[in-house]
Amino acid sequence: MSFVEQVRTILEQVKDVGSGRSVIELGWIEQIRVDPPKVVLRLNLPRFAVNQRDRIAKEIRDLLNELEEIQEVQIEIANPQGEASIGQAGHGQTEERQSIPGVKRVIAVSSGKGGVGKSTVAVNLACALAKKGLQVGLLDADIYGPNTPTMLGVADKTPEVNGNGAEQTMTPIKSCGISVVSMGLLIEENQPVIWRGPMLNGIIRQFLYQVSWGELDFLVVDLPPGTGDAQLSLAQAVPMAGVVIVTTPQKVSLQDSRRGLAMFLQMGISVLGVVENMTCFIPPDQKEIRYELFGSGGGQQLADENNVSLLAQIPMEMPVQEGGDTGKPIVLSQPNSLTSNEFMKLATHLFNSLTLN
Repeated sequence: MSFVEQVRTILEQVKDVGSGRSVIELGWIEQIRVDPPKVVLRLNLPRFAVNQRDRIAKEIRDLLNELEEIQEVQIEIANPQGEASIGQAGHGQTEERQSIPGVKRVIAVSSGKGGVGKSTVAVNLACALAKKGLQVGLLDADIYGPNTPTMLGVADKTPEVNGNGAEQTMTPIKSCGISVVSMGLLIEENQPVIWRGPMLNGIIRQFLYQVSWGELDFLVVDLPPGTGDAQLSLAQAVPMAGVVIVTTPQKVSLQDSRRGLAMFLQMGISVLGVVENMTCFIPPDQKEIRYELFGSGGGQQLADENNVSLLAQIPMEMPVQEGGDTGKPIVLSQPNSLTSNEFMKLATHLFNSLTLN
C-alpha cells in the first residue's frame, strides 16, 4: 500500500455527522499530496456541511499527526463561505436546485433502513392524495430495489419514450389515479441494476426533469433506505416541500431513522414529520385486539427528539400485504379499514400544512 493510500484509509475514519459516511466516500477530500514529513490535501465541503469544517479539519490533523512519518498537515479549504460549485459534493452537480415544470410540491418519503414499509407508505400516501381530487405523481427513486410497479399492478407495463439524449422524454404510467415512473418499468424482472453513484444520479435527474409529469399538485418520491447517493442527488437537485421519515417502533429502526432525519436537516430540507409504520398487528377476525409486535412509542420518541410531528401510526392489517402483492393499495381496496383511515388522515394533514401555510 502506498503512503497516499494509507492516508486515504486513515481518513475514512472521519465521518459526516448526518449521513455517517466518510469524507473520502463523499468526495470531500481532494488532491492528497504526501511528501514526508508533510501532507497537503484540499477540503472541499458542500454548502450544507460547512458548519462541520472545523471539526473535520481537526479530526484530519489529529489522525495524520499520529503517523510517525508526518510532522506537518496542511489543509487547503475550498469555498470557505460555502459557495456553490460544480462537484463540491462529490457528485458532479451544482448546489442550485431546479424546479420541475408543472410540479407544485415535491415530498420525499425516506427511512434509515429497509424493511420498515417505506414504499407501502409512499404508494398509499400518493393514492390517498389522489383520492382527495389532487393531481399526483409517484417517482420510485429506489433504483436498486424498485417495488412500486408491483404494488400498483403495473409491473408488466413499459412507459413510452421519445427522442434521444437530453431531448428524450418519458411518459409516466397511469395507475390507481396517479402517474408512476420507476426503474422497475424499464428493466426485465429480476434484472439487477449494477451502477455506481454518477449513473444513479443521472437516472434520478432524468426521472425528475425528462418525464412528462404534466401539471401535478404533488410529486411523491419513494427514496431507497439509508443516506446514500439517491438522497443526496434528490436533495441537491430539486427544491422539496419536505420529507416524511418512516420508522417502526423498534429500537434498531429508530437508530437508523435518526441518521436519515439528521441528514435532511443538515441539507436544509424541511422534515414534515414522522410516520410510525407497523404500530400494531390487528387480527382479521378480532378487530378490537392490538398486538404491539415491535414495541411501542418509537415514532413519538423520534418525533419528540427532533421537535417534529408524529404524522400517523399505521397498523398492520392483512389487506396491506395482500394489496402490495396484488397491485391494490389498501387505501383503494379497503377504504373503510383503520389503515386506510390513517393514510387519509396523513394525506389531509400534509395537504393542509403545505397548501394553507
